[in-house]
Amino acid sequence: MADVTDTASADTVPQTLNSAAWGVGLATIVNGDSEDSVLDTWFPAGQLGVGAPPWLNQREADSQLAKLPAEATRPDPIRGVHTRWICVVIQSLAAPPSGISDAYLRLHLLSHRLVRPHGLNTDGIFEQLPNVAWTSAGPCAIDQLNVAQLRARRAGSWLHVRGVDKFPQMLDYVVPRGVRVADAARVRLGAHLAPGTTVMHEGFVNFNAGTLGSSMVEGRISAGVVVGDRSDIGGGASIMGTLSGGGAEVISIGEDCLLGANSGVGISLGNGCVVEAGCYITAGAKVTVRAAVSAHGRSYETGSVLRAQELSNADGLLFWRHSVTGALEVSGRAGNWGGLNTQLHTAQ
Repeated sequence: MADVTDTASADTVPQTLNSAAWGVGLATIVNGDSEDSVLDTWFPAGQLGVGAPPWLNQREADSQLAKLPAEATRPDPIRGVHTRWICVVIQSLAAPPSGISDAYLRLHLLSHRLVRPHGLNTDGIFEQLPNVAWTSAGPCAIDQLNVAQLRARRAGSWLHVRGVDKFPQMLDYVVPRGVRVADAARVRLGAHLAPGTTVMHEGFVNFNAGTLGSSMVEGRISAGVVVGDRSDIGGGASIMGTLSGGGAEVISIGEDCLLGANSGVGISLGNGCVVEAGCYITAGAKVTVRAAVSAHGRSYETGSVLRAQELSNADGLLFWRHSVTGALEVSGRAGNWGGLNTQLHTAQ
């Protein structure tokens, strides 16, 4: 198999929406051997990639599978599952997922940083992925969980259930180089964490979302959200994603931005923006201009009142809530808010 590293930076990973992709993975299967019986599929580093697969036909694929360690395919009588090596080829990442293992390959491509967020199609992925009990022994079918727990206790062990969800935690499948994650349960498989990223205990990163450079994540990066280099998502801060309410607009945070503690945005921020702690900006919120600002070729004079959406993606803005009137206000800003602590993000 061709070797693939996981050290590509955001600057070197192209948008690959029209590319093919491939992977050789270990599928966990319950109640038979069909695609519908797959609980998860793990694609180890070096066994997946973007572009044409390294094999040319099924015979070559079978030959490659035969070289993989057979001991990894032993059945687990406690969970009632078995595993087997499989080959998955996606003809075009622009097409939606076509099955469980296809969906897992896409999530791995994102977390291995072989594809940027929005560099592949994830439409309908919730319908493709089964709801699974994630246990200390691995994935377990929900309708088999009580039986599995009983079998474990009879064997003198304990089956710890860490969650019931469609997505597992990323670090059980992919550990990208150059990042720190304080709480593994807070980062879903399919998150894209660039080198230099730190996710603290209360930080959260969803699938098809993440960072494109060194970032501090102490708040929530929702599905579809992308955060630029040298930006800080403060403790308890929230960025609206594309899942709740069926929203389609992609929210992004530019470079050198700061979201203060317990702040939030429902608009995109350009580069060099700051949102005051506790200040939440929704797209339809009315914002008063306190010092003239420019956005998208338009100038807004002091005293102007406009919808926050009109400032989406604009650079160099400072948002705050007036401590007396409670009104949302904005002005232009210059200079540095302090920046990331380089010791925390370069010595990974």
